[in-house]
Amino acid sequence: MYSYYLTIVLAPLFAAIVAGLFGHKIGRTGAHLITIGAVGLSCLLSFLVLYRMYWGGAEPENIGVYTWAVTDGLHMEVGFLVDRLTVLMMAVVTFVSLMVHVYTIGYMHDDPGYQRFFSYISLFTFSMLMLVMSNNFLQLFFGWEAVGLVSYLLIGFWFKRETAIFANLKAFLVNRVGDFGFILGIAAIVTFTGSLDYATVFGQAGDVAAQSIEVFPGSPWNAMTLICILLFIGAMGKSAQAPLHVWLPDSMEGPTPISALIHAATMVTAGIFMVARMSPLFELSTMALAVVIVIGAITAFFMGLLGIVQNDIKRVVAYSTLSQLGYMTVALGASAYGAAIFHLMTHAFFKALLFLAAGSVIIAMHHEQDIRKMGGIRKYMPITYWTSLVGSLALIGFPGTAGFFSKDLLIEAVKESHWHGQGAVYWIAYLSVLLGVFVTALYSFRMFFLVFHGEERMDKATKSHLHEPPWVVTVPLIMLAIPSLAIGWFTVEPVLFGGFFGDAIVVDQGRDVLANMGEHWHGPAALLMHAWQTPVFWLAMAGLATAVYLYLLRPDLPAKIKAKVEGLYNLLDRKYYFDDLYIKGFAAWGRNIGRTLWQRGDEFLIDGVLVNGTANSVGKLAVVMRQLQSGYLYTYAFAMIIGLTMFLGWLIWFR
Repeated sequence: MYSYYLTIVLAPLFAAIVAGLFGHKIGRTGAHLITIGAVGLSCLLSFLVLYRMYWGGAEPENIGVYTWAVTDGLHMEVGFLVDRLTVLMMAVVTFVSLMVHVYTIGYMHDDPGYQRFFSYISLFTFSMLMLVMSNNFLQLFFGWEAVGLVSYLLIGFWFKRETAIFANLKAFLVNRVGDFGFILGIAAIVTFTGSLDYATVFGQAGDVAAQSIEVFPGSPWNAMTLICILLFIGAMGKSAQAPLHVWLPDSMEGPTPISALIHAATMVTAGIFMVARMSPLFELSTMALAVVIVIGAITAFFMGLLGIVQNDIKRVVAYSTLSQLGYMTVALGASAYGAAIFHLMTHAFFKALLFLAAGSVIIAMHHEQDIRKMGGIRKYMPITYWTSLVGSLALIGFPGTAGFFSKDLLIEAVKESHWHGQGAVYWIAYLSVLLGVFVTALYSFRMFFLVFHGEERMDKATKSHLHEPPWVVTVPLIMLAIPSLAIGWFTVEPVLFGGFFGDAIVVDQGRDVLANMGEHWHGPAALLMHAWQTPVFWLAMAGLATAVYLYLLRPDLPAKIKAKVEGLYNLLDRKYYFDDLYIKGFAAWGRNIGRTLWQRGDEFLIDGVLVNGTANSVGKLAVVMRQLQSGYLYTYAFAMIIGLTMFLGWLIWFR
């Protein structure tokens, strides 16, 4: 299997290099054929590895590929850890990426940067595979930074747009904040264990948890708590958890295919995967788990509220991603790592579907993205309509869809977790994910109804050209709609209650909520039959009914409600003023400091006083000294006599 793993990782890299460096020679067709072929090969081999490991009984493998440096006993390696957590991520990443690659042929058809875009998204796939397949923290960090770099390139792909340049810079800088914590966490791991290798670090985790470190003099911290919180700060940046979430909505400035790839299979899922991979560490720190679950709860509920007031079709889906990432993070904090990864998997399918469906609408609307200028598109785009409906139902957790199994059981895991009866932390987490169900249904079907139902609000020119996009756009929609609808039925039992992850995820016996839930598990059909008895179902139906009433039956009401709660609307419309705080606060403060250092430090002190001041002083001294050079002999003789007299006087006086 060694050669399989290398092929899975290197095929997208090879294709990215060829399309990027030789795109002008191989042309558009060559660029998409080689990248789609490479990612398709990676996808095929990933599913083969998944089959061998789950159905074939193959054992996990920890393989060292190459040692490129050893310093003070610290090995810096390239290697693969391929267990069931890895293969599940490999399958999801490569399948969604393959669908996005095919879809890109239609979406980017007329773009002059066609080959460059294919090169970037293939490189994105390589970077994510390096991250999920790594067996050490150094390679993890390489993949971590690589997905950040490629996301920067893709968000700002249309680099002639000022908004795109601002968005990719914003993403880059916000992620630097998270990555600073992440690299400090890795440094702390090396300090306490002397190793970057997962197996070695996990083996010494108990010893590390027994040690403490003084972050500030006189304030000792548990070493494992510090490590886990620092690592999670990195996850907050990559997986866009509040308050490091602000870059993700602005990432919509990139082309729609990359929005789907970032939000569904790469980048934002990296943080969730990383915390699940680090479960042997996080399970040794209750404080770190408390931080994780509270941050996730805040993100899940409050970011979902922002989706209600968005009018850009892609930004509605983007805030949906923020909220769903919050759900996954809450599950991580509840020690239900399997539930988090299961929701990550189902979410990848229906979120990629929703983004690509949004892109299909954007193509048909001549790149119009305002849902207030749409309406009644259903009859013009039937495939997009029905696949969007499947994605929306999966997102709200409608019974029978993939999202139903993952979200309902995730919420149940939070309810039954070890935090039950622990006071504020429990209620913050449980109520946030529960109320978030209503919010999700409301903003999802607000968008769905405004786009596909009601009166037609587009102009006549746009209406005359409305039609379904070509098959390269619609086929990926159908291929993603199938797992969004059905995959939960086949995967929920093995992934959550069948020990699918094995030793890849470690949970303290007293916190293993999924094992406790498994004792009462009677199959997916039984869960479906009892769905109507849960508050999750009724909250979803209440959100759906509210959307029907407000946007189909009484479309005049939203404007009246907005006028009555203008203060609340402005708070949501301004995104809780986080952008103002960061841009007008921290960024402006930084610019002011820089301006002061430039004007007072550089121009006045260094240039003015030290450089120019020294030169001016020498010049002025020279003017004075020049007066002493008269050119007359008697002047020099007189000066010598005066000098000699003063010298003799000094000798006599001090003798």
